[in-house]
Amino acid sequence: MLRPRKVATLVFAGSQFASHRFDVDSSGLRLAGWRSGDVGQTLVFVHGFPDTHAVWDPVVARLTGRFRCLAYDVRGAGASAPPTDQGGYLVSHLIDDLSRVIADQSPDHPVHLVGHDWGSVQCWDAVLRERTHPALTGRIASFTTISGPALHHVDAYVRSARRGDRARRRAAVRQLGHSWYAYAFLVPRIPDLVLRASMRRMMRRLDPARDSFAETLPTDAVNGLGLYRANTFHRESVPGGPRTSLPIQLVVPLRDPFITASLVADVPRFASNLTRRDLDAGHWVMQSHPDQLSRCIADFVTAHPPAGSD
Repeated sequence: MLRPRKVATLVFAGSQFASHRFDVDSSGLRLAGWRSGDVGQTLVFVHGFPDTHAVWDPVVARLTGRFRCLAYDVRGAGASAPPTDQGGYLVSHLIDDLSRVIADQSPDHPVHLVGHDWGSVQCWDAVLRERTHPALTGRIASFTTISGPALHHVDAYVRSARRGDRARRRAAVRQLGHSWYAYAFLVPRIPDLVLRASMRRMMRRLDPARDSFAETLPTDAVNGLGLYRANTFHRESVPGGPRTSLPIQLVVPLRDPFITASLVADVPRFASNLTRRDLDAGHWVMQSHPDQLSRCIADFVTAHPPAGSD
């Protein structure tokens, strides 16, 4: 473990909370994290593309005091170092990073995962492998997933749509239209130039509820292209299949312009202990509806304490 760094005091919705910086080494790559609160169960927040840990601040502000909250910049984002090549963005490496953060910051107690977008994608992979992954077995108490389906579940959705009726195929085509950018990101060089030049302007249009964005946003976006390029056509098999009996909370923002409700409709096939919450919100629900999302997380975590806890 690397030594904790500076302490920052943040204010959201009139709530002040202290955020303690820590660094974790993941196979030679430095990850920057922030910890707030020192009581209650531990929540680990994992952000998506093209965000940093700060996207969770409105939610963390509302939960600190009841829970111990951890958030970190994923590799290549914010204050965390990028990998040296595109292969460094494979989900398997992201899972290793997550497991290192858990081992470093909560060595004695299981944690509750909360993931959004690509943060949710990698958390899903961790949850699906929990029963066979030595660093994850018994380390995850629950998972709240937001706008980021498991890649294996997406594959199953596509196969089902091909065999399905006209309505199901139509829904799949609609989802494909919402996901056009994921394939555009696979084109060499051009997306890099466009995102570096105009990412701030694009995000202000996509996420008008947010007041500010990370100073590193253009670089984070370009680095984050590696997530799509490394994983869109790459899958690693899941021992026993992509299923889990862990408590899963599926939060569905009904106005998400990227992930339609149809894409997650089949999640009950793969998660036997599932709770679904629909919110009238867009993709960045933690920014636009932090009160509602915080209540969903707090209620779910409270209802699913780690096995063996009081």
